Amino acid sequence: MKMMKLFFLAFSVVFVTGCSLPVNNSKRINPEKNKPVVVTTFTVLADLAKNVAGEKLTIQSITKPGAEIHSYQFTPSDVIKASKAQLIIENGLGLELWFKKFTATAGNVPTITLSDGIKPLAIEEDKYKGKPNPHAWMSPQKAMPYVDKLVETFIEIDPLNESTYRSNGNNYKKELMNLDNELRLTLSKIPLKKRVLVSCEGAFTYLANDYGMQEAYLWPVNAESQVTPKRMANLIKTIKEKEVPTIFCESSVSSEAQKQVAIESGATFGGNLYVDSLSKSDGPAPTYLKLLRHNVQLIVNGLTSGS
Repeated sequence: MKMMKLFFLAFSVVFVTGCSLPVNNSKRINPEKNKPVVVTTFTVLADLAKNVAGEKLTIQSITKPGAEIHSYQFTPSDVIKASKAQLIIENGLGLELWFKKFTATAGNVPTITLSDGIKPLAIEEDKYKGKPNPHAWMSPQKAMPYVDKLVETFIEIDPLNESTYRSNGNNYKKELMNLDNELRLTLSKIPLKKRVLVSCEGAFTYLANDYGMQEAYLWPVNAESQVTPKRMANLIKTIKEKEVPTIFCESSVSSEAQKQVAIESGATFGGNLYVDSLSKSDGPAPTYLKLLRHNVQLIVNGLTSGS
């Protein structure tokens, strides 16, 4: 009888141990909801990922709403968050200058780059001339390949929920296609001669290219956001020559220089556009879709003023 008790005790220990998660994977599961954890470099990518993941994954952004992401200084708590993830997602194309150092610090966590496979548009000015413009997501047409890559990657880490990821991805791409048509119709209200989008950063190249607009800016990327007298003079000249009524700046950088450009050029400062970061939940751009709608409506209001 004693031998039988020992046998059942040993069997119970083996059974419980065999049903537990491996040590290496258990740290990558959200203990509260028992879901795989995925982190993204910034809030826009987190929103795209959430639309594909639905309730099956825990999606977290390293940077918070309002953060400037090109030269972000990550913290120890950021590293701890990433080290517990099953996947880290970046945009790529040179956007996150801190990413390699960050992932090296976080340890052996798989990563994916959403812009892989996209044919980038080139930056046309300054020392970045010829290098890829990293802001591909700023056109919904270019965001669709991001969604496709998220679907396939989520299936790799969680194959049991493949049907959910494919369904969510297809539904979200339909929303993006509808948004593409909506933005095209809205931007068509701007007279052809006024379709010049002036911002602080050259972050609207993809949007301008896909919807028939010209682009002008103070600096090509936020990593080099230095306002030199030459840059200001050139932009003021462009605004005057093209008779641009309204100019803008991105929400994640100071708009003081652009407001000065507005004064010197005679244009109106039309407010802040969202690019590298969503707004807080109570702001005008709490999701990617609302971000693009907010931007385009602000642009149309500004460039049709006085028409």
